[in-house]
Amino acid sequence: PRIQVEHTITEEITGIDLVSAQIRIAAGATLKDLGITQDTLSIRGMAIQCRITTEDPNDNFRPDTGTITMYRSSAGPGIRLDGIGYTGLTISPHYDSLLTKVTARADTWHAAIARMRRALSEFTIDGVQTNIPFLLAMMTDELFLSGKIDTSYIEERGPELLVRAKNSGMMPHKWVKAPDQTDLLASYIAQIHVNGQPKSLGASSGVKPSVKLITPPSAPEPSTLLTAPAGWRDVLLKEGPAGFAKAVRSHKGLLLTDTTWRDAHQSLLATRMRTSDILASAPATDVALRNAFSLEMWGGATFDVSYRFLREDPWDRLRALRAAAPSVPFQMLLRGANAVGYTSYSDNVVHKFCKLAVNNGIDVFRVFDSLNYIDNMKLGIEAVGGAGGVIEATICYSGDLCDPTKRKYTLDYYMEYARQLVGLGIHMLAIKDMAGLLKPAAAKMLVGALRKEFPNLPIHVHTHDTAGTGVATMLAAAKAGADVVDCAIDGLSGMTSQPSMGAIIGATAGTALDTGISLSNIEGLNEYWEQVRHLYAPFESGQLAGSADVYRNEIPGGQYTNLLFQSRQLGLEGSWSQVKKAYAQANVLLGDVIKVTPSSKVVGDLANFMVVNSLTPEEITANAANLDFPQSVVQYLRGEIGIPLGGFPEPLRTQVLKGQDSIVGRPGASLPPFDFEGARVHLEARFKNNVITDEDVVSHALYPTVFDDFQNHRMKYGNVSLIPTHAFLHSLELGETVHFTDNLGRDCEVKMLGSTAALPATGMRQVLLEINGEPRVVQVRDEKVAPKLNSKGSEKADPIDAGSVGSPMSGVVVGLKVSKGDTVEKGQPLCVMSAMKMETTVTAPITGVVERLGVGAGDSIQVGDLLVYIKGGPDFIGATLDAS
Repeated sequence: PRIQVEHTITEEITGIDLVSAQIRIAAGATLKDLGITQDTLSIRGMAIQCRITTEDPNDNFRPDTGTITMYRSSAGPGIRLDGIGYTGLTISPHYDSLLTKVTARADTWHAAIARMRRALSEFTIDGVQTNIPFLLAMMTDELFLSGKIDTSYIEERGPELLVRAKNSGMMPHKWVKAPDQTDLLASYIAQIHVNGQPKSLGASSGVKPSVKLITPPSAPEPSTLLTAPAGWRDVLLKEGPAGFAKAVRSHKGLLLTDTTWRDAHQSLLATRMRTSDILASAPATDVALRNAFSLEMWGGATFDVSYRFLREDPWDRLRALRAAAPSVPFQMLLRGANAVGYTSYSDNVVHKFCKLAVNNGIDVFRVFDSLNYIDNMKLGIEAVGGAGGVIEATICYSGDLCDPTKRKYTLDYYMEYARQLVGLGIHMLAIKDMAGLLKPAAAKMLVGALRKEFPNLPIHVHTHDTAGTGVATMLAAAKAGADVVDCAIDGLSGMTSQPSMGAIIGATAGTALDTGISLSNIEGLNEYWEQVRHLYAPFESGQLAGSADVYRNEIPGGQYTNLLFQSRQLGLEGSWSQVKKAYAQANVLLGDVIKVTPSSKVVGDLANFMVVNSLTPEEITANAANLDFPQSVVQYLRGEIGIPLGGFPEPLRTQVLKGQDSIVGRPGASLPPFDFEGARVHLEARFKNNVITDEDVVSHALYPTVFDDFQNHRMKYGNVSLIPTHAFLHSLELGETVHFTDNLGRDCEVKMLGSTAALPATGMRQVLLEINGEPRVVQVRDEKVAPKLNSKGSEKADPIDAGSVGSPMSGVVVGLKVSKGDTVEKGQPLCVMSAMKMETTVTAPITGVVERLGVGAGDSIQVGDLLVYIKGGPDFIGATLDAS
């Protein structure tokens, strides 16, 4: 006779081994020989069996296949397991989906169910879907617990059990963020082991840090501070923004803003500093810099880089740092009407963003516009004022006040702009010298004139030390009447960063400009940041000293390393000197603009475009109507970020726009209000089981694609900000262990045991890890040997054939605007490409019909790869006319 799968139940409640008995009977034994008689049989309590299968309850119990990456079973009194399961087991589609039979026995029905519920909960099976969540829902169902069920139970109660499993959190979708992310983080570690960091991160290949773990700095004793006030944030909270500004102006001595947490690493390390490394310094910073005016720590490029490259939530960074450093005011960089983006947004987006920034811990907003366009400034100032923040309105500095031949950005121009800003009801005035062009003599002239006309207005000066004159400029500004100057901790100062904090403290000590901060109190911080900088060696620009050529190319310090990495992404590794030269030429072509994000990005994109395509300024001017310019250049000339001083360059503007309408007035003024509630509904539907916050909705409004990519990455790999920096950036070595605290606050360790060779057919490799002492196998596709399913590049465009449209840059195809067979007009958009943050719309060079597409959306391509082939020219045009 056939043994039923339920035989384990009979065996558990009778104590008879049915399989053994059947074999012995087949060999000739009788029941009497086996000692089995009716009068000797007895029932030992109750038993229940659950069959764990590799089936997905969310998909009509479809059998799932794959490799089990972690298998941990249950045990204990009254629990029996029949089956096979282990880490590394491959589940094939060609066999039964049954994995393990779990049998629980106890004296009573409810006790047996309780044991079964415990056993199922203790199972961990990763890599494939199982029916365990559905089984657990059954174990808590009232009807099932009553025992009054029959064979129609699943049919009748199944839909309700599925809903119960989902609502109780016992049935996560494959793409839903799991409560315990340790396994997801291990998958990230395995991915880095096989493929390394993506090129888009911008890390120099082969460069590894000389240190891995760094001890956080210890805070100086408050008693050692020169003075020990509660901190300037206490003044702000008690007196409000207006009273705070008045107190700053009345203060004797020079106040400092520390840019270490934002602009310093943006300028030196391409904004790649991770939250964990900043957070480790926060308690000591809060004590050592108690007398500082502010910590500049958020906004600008840090916002999108956190999402885009570091895979961190910038709002989490703000909240964590605020909790760790409550005494010193937090300052952020707000791009006026552009908020923290690169384009214009609906007014309500800017207002909502500022309100949330204040709610999460920002105190001082340095509000600027990249073109000093007053209409854009009005929106930013109104948004900050409405949110209750300190309004530090900014004059962006360019040119050279010391050079009488430079007549565009004059002292009169800056003074008139300052009057307009003061008329908007600001609390403070800032001078933002993005590239380090503000020479000491010019600082004396500008600050002196502003102080004379606005004696009661606090003045804050910002510069970069690219040319090596930063400390001298800050001291000159202070002597001329500036109340606050920017600097960075010594280990992250100098060159394209801000001037040395230690140098300014030392130079002013014991004078009327004494900062109230002791050199001895920042020693620990400086030692810490010197060590941390070694962790980020792959992002160093290679610049070893200051460079006075900034007076010629005018590249902003905060853009320097980012532009360098963008150039590398475009294949310009050895052409940095040409890029810098082209930057100066692009600036002239665009009308000598003030260069700060996003206008600096426009100049940088055009410079890279010129070098990639070997174009001179004369060739740009002569062929502008036939070139496909970077999208940022087109947007700028349309007026999408504002109107520059003196207007747009002609005839370049008309030629580049090719008949497109231009924007008159403030770009965002005509945009309809953003639908926050509609966006929330969209995000909740897209990212099910994730709590969508107001901050998430605003981030989506600012960067919809970047935010979606971040969410998808987090659901795939977990919160990677929990992983130490050396393991985030580099593969663990064989036998190396990394320790971190998971999202539930538990200490975890992951050890690298090795990996297998890639399978030629699929490129898949198995990475062997040990997680908290248990083995784990992670499947990773080796991108170096795997089939390039998402990469084209097999066909190059014919430079002689006008209909053979080649890629003007290396990058990724964001989207196609045409399909095979479409009729296109000359100048019509064909596709959008992206490299780093630079997007370019490629247009049709001729009128014709799209004969074939060389690429698809998402493809990675190189310069010259065929994008679209258009069959056209005079024959096509004539045929069209004849047909009509």
